[in-house]
Amino acid sequence: MMPDGYRCARMPFRRTGRSGLMLPPCRSGSGRTLAGTGRSRRSGPSSGAPSTSVSQQLRAAYGFAEIKAFNQKLIEEFRANRGQLSGQMAGRTLMLLTTTGAKSRKERTAVLGFGKDGDRYVVIASGNGAPNHPAWYINLQANPIATVEVGPDKVKVRARTARPDERERLTPLVPYIESQQKLTSREIPIVVLERS
Repeated sequence: MMPDGYRCARMPFRRTGRSGLMLPPCRSGSGRTLAGTGRSRRSGPSSGAPSTSVSQQLRAAYGFAEIKAFNQKLIEEFRANRGQLSGQMAGRTLMLLTTTGAKSRKERTAVLGFGKDGDRYVVIASGNGAPNHPAWYINLQANPIATVEVGPDKVKVRARTARPDERERLTPLVPYIESQQKLTSREIPIVVLERS
């Protein structure tokens, strides 16, 4: 849903990754909890602990349809402008990763932050700290061939999960993994995308 490497802390959203994503304020009067603050727009401080899944909190604050529409607009702008984004997204380093659905067999596109390791791309399967792997990662496990769009370039890649002996070397390439890992008990996979 949301680009991996991002999380919300208070309204308005602030960036935490190299190419932080910001969203418009949540629906007026929603009364829903804001991620990481324990407060709602309507009721002020609360004693309840925030959910461990930032993606779920985003869905609660914005609704699935709003997040999907925001991502779709971002994808359309990215493609129309050869990877150049405007407004609050100007200058962000993002990629579009198109996978084949593990069950549906339909193409699915995710917006991700990334690092580079030579001519390979490095991404994390954070799902914004969700307790489960994001759908794009599950899709890659079923079919590791995907398409990556970075700037004006569009290339076919083969995905693989980084081996345990690679994690330490690759982690600095995606520094936001540390903040994302604090949000979940599962080990967040580092995914290497190699040109095929």
